[in-house]
Amino acid sequence: MVTINGEAQARDGMMLLDLLKEADYDSRAVAVEYNGAILEKAAYETTVLQDGDVVEIVCFMGGGA
Repeated sequence: MVTINGEAQARDGMMLLDLLKEADYDSRAVAVEYNGAILEKAAYETTVLQDGDVVEIVCFMGGGA
């Protein structure tokens, strides 16, 4: 199991970029913490999720008044 944003999910063997696409995240507008380290965007294409991994996905949002 992989923990994604605090929720255990069966995503072992999945590429991180595929996970982002499946969840409708724009990979250009997120930051990903993978096992405690912030990943470079280039690593999204090569990172394979493994049992025990912890992933936090943070979206950037514009706004203001």
